[in-house]
Amino acid sequence: QIQLVESGGALVQAGGSLRLSCAASGRTLSVYSMAWFRQVPGKEREFVAGISRDGSSTGYTLSAKGRFTISRDSAKKTLYLQMNNLKPEDTAVFYCAADWRRSSGWGAQTYEYDFWGQGTQVTVSS
Repeated sequence: QIQLVESGGALVQAGGSLRLSCAASGRTLSVYSMAWFRQVPGKEREFVAGISRDGSSTGYTLSAKGRFTISRDSAKKTLYLQMNNLKPEDTAVFYCAADWRRSSGWGAQTYEYDFWGQGTQVTVSS
């Protein structure tokens, strides 16, 4: 129904910024709630930010509040994550995900999402 491809990951110094993109193809993006997750070796994949189908509702994990902004552009079929004031603990592979089942809001658990991208590496040096 949909394919997701992340991009924008890079090596940056602490305090720097990155914008991640998730380009979608296939089904109209507006029917999916979307989210960003991240994962480090040996750890569970964790929720970072979520956004509702129409973009009216967003949510963030505590460590991301005030630093990250999730947004979506239905015309471009793209999900974004603007990350400012990056910290070494942000280092991870970031994944975008899509959920067709939720009609409003967003979910914060991996099992709630049906489609995933391949991931993009974000490395923050101290």
